[in-house]
Amino acid sequence: MLSDVAKTIEMPEVMGRLRDLCEERGLGELARNLEDLGRWIADDLVNVERELQEIEPHPTSLVEKAGTHLLGVGGKRLRPLCVVLASRVGSGASRSVLDLAIAVELVHNATLLHDDVIDVADQRRGRSAARVEFGNAASIYAGDWLLVEALRRVEAAGVPGAMSSLLETIAQMIDAESLQLENRGRIHTNRDLYFEIAEGKSATLFQWAMLAGALAGGLGVAEAAALQEYGRKLGIAFQVIDDLIDVAGDPAETGKALFTDLGEGKMTFPLIVALEREPSLGAALEAAAQGHGDPQEIVAAVQRTGAANYSRELAEELVEQAVVALEALPQSPTRSALTMLARSTIYRSH
Repeated sequence: MLSDVAKTIEMPEVMGRLRDLCEERGLGELARNLEDLGRWIADDLVNVERELQEIEPHPTSLVEKAGTHLLGVGGKRLRPLCVVLASRVGSGASRSVLDLAIAVELVHNATLLHDDVIDVADQRRGRSAARVEFGNAASIYAGDWLLVEALRRVEAAGVPGAMSSLLETIAQMIDAESLQLENRGRIHTNRDLYFEIAEGKSATLFQWAMLAGALAGGLGVAEAAALQEYGRKLGIAFQVIDDLIDVAGDPAETGKALFTDLGEGKMTFPLIVALEREPSLGAALEAAAQGHGDPQEIVAAVQRTGAANYSRELAEELVEQAVVALEALPQSPTRSALTMLARSTIYRSH
């Protein structure tokens, strides 16, 4: 699929992890295609990673040390990848694309720093959270610092529409965070509220990543809209899989205990479904949210009610809807790459 254009250089870590996950699940063809994709875009992602690691804190700034602490831990870098691939539907790589790819990762990391303070989280990506190392105040200001750095990158990119759309994206993210905060600790919630929060918190930044790449690549309105819809569906699917990992993942791989989200007062999609199908589960969820009860009782209920399988099927359906959105684009290696990227994220384990 992409072998004719793949480069014979080392593939980026994110693509290697996705490839390995697919191989573990017997998806050999998808794994090989991901390896080709990783080599094809390796230069772009290596440049993104290099510049992220070159963001040096001032020696006396506690805030900047807290911000670069999280950047140094690494990450999936899927949002920068979305910017790069969206741009390749059009004119492709440029300095502007690199700046926008870095910007979306900085915004994402800023939200993680804020989230860890709000959630009183002790770990992030298998290491001590910045709030533990540097304090809550420094972590909050570090998130603000990364956000300013992101806006500077977008300004430097000079791509018409990128700044205004990012500001609107950030506003939507804040609205969703506010809605989640208002409903924190409420076990009895509904799917409509869940998806409203998921779209605002997770999907909207994937949408912007696709739009930013489209704008930098000089694409038209229809193509940009198709890529945004792809990003929206992919972002929601990504959140559903995150939720599934929270209730059925391996803590040794994820770096956090099961039901971390529930302990933070957040109902995940599998738990919403399980509670719909088995209302008597409410007492166990209430106890777990307060740090009591038996988590294994909830694990068993998620499996017994079929909530885990249903959540994965929903994520798969959302991914296929993302792929359908790409039909507005001409066939190309980039469209194939976006298709396999979406389908491979279903199989991630952290």
